[in-house]
Amino acid sequence: MSVGDSTTPLGQVSGLGSAGHVGEHWVAERVASVALLLLGAWLVASLLMLPDLGQRTVAEWLSAPSGAVPMALFIVTAFAHALDGMKVVTADYVHDEGNRFALNTLLLFLAVGGAALALFALAKIAFGGDA
Repeated sequence: MSVGDSTTPLGQVSGLGSAGHVGEHWVAERVASVALLLLGAWLVASLLMLPDLGQRTVAEWLSAPSGAVPMALFIVTAFAHALDGMKVVTADYVHDEGNRFALNTLLLFLAVGGAALALFALAKIAFGGDA
């Protein structure tokens, strides 16, 4: 008798079928939501503590690691969370497999491109480039 034969019927089918890894995806969405909530609260609180919202003041704030690192985390988490949400909408409302693949590919390119652009702008500010 092999190891696979000794498992229960439920154990043999666990993770198979249309449900697949939905539970893991659901937890990942919730973790990203909590992270965005905390990072968003940090962003609002940090902006409220600045003496003014002028370009020079915000650039100085983002030049410090205490401003740039959480902002980079916010950018990455926000784009990843938005991509996950749009993929769920696509899965729910786009029924043709070819169109769904094309739309998911386009969404991936837009999310990665948007995040890269935002991170580039942040890096330029943080490392002293002209903003």
